[in-house]
Amino acid sequence: MARGPTLMLERAYIDGHVCGVDEAGRGPWAGPVSAAAVILNLRKVPKGLDDSKKLSARTREALEIEIKAKAVAWCVGFASVEEIATLNILHAAGLAMHRAVAGLHVAPAYALVDGNYRFKLPCEVKTVVGGDGKSKSIAAASILAKVARDRIMVEMDARYPGYGFASHKGYGAPVHGEALRALGPCEIHRMSWGPVKLALMGKDPMQAFDRAFHEELPFDHAEP
Repeated sequence: MARGPTLMLERAYIDGHVCGVDEAGRGPWAGPVSAAAVILNLRKVPKGLDDSKKLSARTREALEIEIKAKAVAWCVGFASVEEIATLNILHAAGLAMHRAVAGLHVAPAYALVDGNYRFKLPCEVKTVVGGDGKSKSIAAASILAKVARDRIMVEMDARYPGYGFASHKGYGAPVHGEALRALGPCEIHRMSWGPVKLALMGKDPMQAFDRAFHEELPFDHAEP
């Protein structure tokens, strides 16, 4: 059995370009959600493609350069904090995916999308549960989406000092919880998220994790 992502799914489609699609940033307390779409050149696939969460930041950044140089087409899309508040995080992620696929300069016939939700995209969609560990195209998309969002959060750290965005990228780290209690939320915090609501009430944001684990509450607004 092959270990890690392969090109098996991509090669199953012979009548058009196939793009891999993945998102980053559904769980953080702050910042946009990002998504990427990548059409790999099957003759020039970068080595080492894998689920972005399994790679170091340095490896992701190196692969980002190689993916962009060798891919047939790639695009990264975002949905803002305001759009997350209006649409909810699931549909905001879908909007970011739509923007990424629509922004490809080569139109794909098929999209391999990580997960089990069939978003409406500008082409036929095949969902792949655990896709960033199965498809090299999805893995490449996961890397581009992650690196692009991380880069924005480093920029937000300079704009909104004190929260530590450069280190935790908006996720639910204890240092983030402490900053929220001390400073209150800033413009890029997701105000409907449980931890941010707790901070607004003067409570410990990390309690949202405790309730989620002990009461088996949904993780939509608490999971990193």
